[in-house]
Amino acid sequence: MPHPNQPVKMRLFGRLRFFEVINETPDNPPEVTLEMSDPCFLQYTGGTTGPPKGAVLSHGNMFSNVFQFEKWLHVNHGEEVWVSGFPMFHQAGLYVSVCCMAYGGTQCLIPDPRNTDHIIGEIEKYKPTLLVNVPSLFMMLMANEKFKDLDFSTVRGCMSGAAPFPVDAANQLEGIVGKNKMVEVWGMTETSPLITVNPVKNAAKIGSVGLPLPNTKFRIVDLADGWTEVPMGEEGELICSGPQVMQGYLNKPTETTNALREHEGDLWMHTGDVGRMDDDGFVYVVDRAKDMIIVGGFKVFSSEVEDKLYQHPAIEMCALVGLPNPERPDSEIVKLFVQKSAEYADTPDEKVQEEIAAFAKEKLAPYKVPKQYEFVEAIPLTSVGKVNKKILRV
Repeated sequence: MPHPNQPVKMRLFGRLRFFEVINETPDNPPEVTLEMSDPCFLQYTGGTTGPPKGAVLSHGNMFSNVFQFEKWLHVNHGEEVWVSGFPMFHQAGLYVSVCCMAYGGTQCLIPDPRNTDHIIGEIEKYKPTLLVNVPSLFMMLMANEKFKDLDFSTVRGCMSGAAPFPVDAANQLEGIVGKNKMVEVWGMTETSPLITVNPVKNAAKIGSVGLPLPNTKFRIVDLADGWTEVPMGEEGELICSGPQVMQGYLNKPTETTNALREHEGDLWMHTGDVGRMDDDGFVYVVDRAKDMIIVGGFKVFSSEVEDKLYQHPAIEMCALVGLPNPERPDSEIVKLFVQKSAEYADTPDEKVQEEIAAFAKEKLAPYKVPKQYEFVEAIPLTSVGKVNKKILRV
């Protein structure tokens, strides 16, 4: 592997080539004094629950989060090789690039994350130490038989974030890449992005998004008042305070005030995610607050239901949404969108629905069982690979 300070030949796709840009840049760039509070990136949110907002991330935000992860991961400087399917316009993709530069590592860029044959070829060629993808991409890779034949001896972890990873699928991934290599994380654009990370190696918990990073204050609070801590094990909104929290949203003072709130002298990011913490301090994200479904006064967390239903072999991918109930304005109709697995491709939808409905009644409380079903050729995904529930609700 070349020394991190030496140029590396890279095959890039698109209109701009990185090294051409570098070579055309003058050797004497202007000297600018930077403060840690100065803006580093203006990164727009995904817009899956509303219009995208420009999060202002300072140099201090990015430096802190890169340093937090370095200590957590026990980075081997100059030796890391990361393969990531996150696009560069997403905060996770940008963060991976910044980390690789800061650690003197190598990043393998993936131009088309849906081309699993290409990704498998890159893994085989570059022998990565870390794979970084959304759950849907890991699931697409597992559906490719070539992925199962790869040598994963150099891989220390498979880092997944941006969406819930079904527990059965995570266990299946570890069965392929090796035990204790699943590293689920949680964060958001507004936090540079990482807030919690599972320990690498033995202490990780499948289904959890890990523990808060160093120097990160963390609370799970009542959804109504936004500050009272809920008892251990109960669901509430996840909020955090730390050096990785953004400066605010560009030109959106109301949204900034709603997201960043001062409590007891600290500025806290109200994430809008709902979760719980176990007795060991591990965090579990159960839903976005905006994706939570209300049925007869009871809360239905879509990711919890989806995780259970993924255990049925007929389901390749699924998405649960709440629809307006014209007969009960204070209650919603639970609807399940299903993308059938190859094993059930030729089975009539009606029969598959009967099987899933019976399975759901066995595994779930009655109010959580879907009342409507719709079979689709493919569950719609965002450009990052997250399930696009905004389209499904239309």
